[in-house]
Amino acid sequence: MSHAALATADDTPKSYLSNRFSIQSWLFTVDHKRIAILYLISLTVFFLLGGAAAAIFRLDLMTPQADLLQSETYNKLFTMHGIVMIFFFLVPSIPAVLGNFLVPIMIGAKDVAFPKLNLLSWYVFMAGGLLALGAIVRGGVDTGWTFYTPYSSMYANSHVILAVAGAFIAGFSSIMTALNFIVTIHKMRAPGLTWFRLPLFIWAMYATSLVVILGTPVVAITLVMIFIERFFGFGLFDPALGGDPVLFQHLFWFYSHPAVYIMILPSMGVVSELVSCFSRRRLYGYTFVAFSSLAIAVIGFFVWGHHMFVSSQSVYAGLIFSFLTFFVAIPTAIKILNWIMTMYKGSVSFETPMLYAYGFLGLFTIGGLTGLFLSTLATDIHLHDTYFVVAHFHYVMVGGGVMGFLGGLHFWWPKITGRMYPEGWAKFAAIVIFVGFNLTFFPQFQLGYHGMPRRYHTYAEEFQILHVMSTAGASVLGAGYLIMAGYMIWSLFKGKRAPANPWDARGLEWETSSPPPTENFLTTPVVTQEAYAYDKPSVTWVPTAHPIPEGHRV
Repeated sequence: MSHAALATADDTPKSYLSNRFSIQSWLFTVDHKRIAILYLISLTVFFLLGGAAAAIFRLDLMTPQADLLQSETYNKLFTMHGIVMIFFFLVPSIPAVLGNFLVPIMIGAKDVAFPKLNLLSWYVFMAGGLLALGAIVRGGVDTGWTFYTPYSSMYANSHVILAVAGAFIAGFSSIMTALNFIVTIHKMRAPGLTWFRLPLFIWAMYATSLVVILGTPVVAITLVMIFIERFFGFGLFDPALGGDPVLFQHLFWFYSHPAVYIMILPSMGVVSELVSCFSRRRLYGYTFVAFSSLAIAVIGFFVWGHHMFVSSQSVYAGLIFSFLTFFVAIPTAIKILNWIMTMYKGSVSFETPMLYAYGFLGLFTIGGLTGLFLSTLATDIHLHDTYFVVAHFHYVMVGGGVMGFLGGLHFWWPKITGRMYPEGWAKFAAIVIFVGFNLTFFPQFQLGYHGMPRRYHTYAEEFQILHVMSTAGASVLGAGYLIMAGYMIWSLFKGKRAPANPWDARGLEWETSSPPPTENFLTTPVVTQEAYAYDKPSVTWVPTAHPIPEGHRV
């Protein structure tokens, strides 16, 4: 892709990991790479908490009468699962971790445009997370992660305000990160790195940042309105006070449907990198894929009404929202078509990151196709608020978002840590996660189709076998995540030293050492090639923080 003007091996700098190692140096760092690691550790903790909540209420659903938990506890657990996973894992995951680490390196910059603002965004995120955890510790919240009014604003007796404040504050963290990325991409690209030489991961992060900046203030205002009604009794959403509960749904979903693309667009950017690298080809239809990210970001703001087909919305409004929801599938289909065309006649290999890319393609496609049933007025009335929606949502968010995150984490793990993970265990875990995921959520399509409502604590005995299958699948899925965590931690201490470019990939991030030096590049790289130039040799004379053993490609 490029020729970086780098120093000789004799001038090898310390890596960002080994250059000063104290708690203070980490907590006050303005290095985008260290901030990414801080986010990675924080998000892992939140993921474990959200996963533990899901495991407990899944066990509760093993029996029709739900013998393990009281209904109030069950409500609080699925609310905790939703709040933690949405606001404190899925939304920030790829931008905060992979985006923070990679955006400056991929464009040849030393850091983001506003390093101190970047550190502040992590502290703001942690403040929001601690407030939400405070709500859980003090007794929990039972409103569901959507905080539907007037229940959340007037009637719930749980710690709604703490949880709302946590989500509100975390939103500012996302806005700071998005603002940083937009300015960084506009102003700090290396010489020669034109817009149409940018990696598609950068295009995805740019489109995501636009959605965050335009959409997040809306949900922030909505959460403030809950606070005002709950504390001061203003009739904003409560019909008894002259308010309109449907107004809350409009405002909430105006942000929360684009938020789906905040979680998915970064994942699509990761998959573009993986498919190109492990097919050894330039991504087919580069320009179409780049602009499809922007198209998804724009059209995503016009589809919120499909969440409200049964909310007394007019039939004509429903028809328009239904059409627009189908329309947003077009740029998504363009991406999938171009990924497949890239693999067609490509020299495809099956390293672990590519297995996650395949997992993304399969699961996200199922999630997208089942979304068509929910975008159609007639079928949505039958399926609304059933387990079909739960299954669809998880196929998109977990099958798409988490698979992309794990694929990206494995792809750039050698670059981030300077260590390789055991490929055999990694492939095994990827397969276990894929199987466990399908065992967990595919039965839920059947549950929803046959009429099982979501959020119910007890259910008819005829649904038990499907719930047992789903819980068994969740156990397999959890085992897959634990295996992955085990070999990742092991690799930090025992893994082989990673070379600068273990995958023979193209891109500026592969032309610096693994792990990178503090300033990423000793001198400014100069880009002379288009992205994904797999028909041309990569630059190999890069300085490294560690000696590169021979024959190190796994």
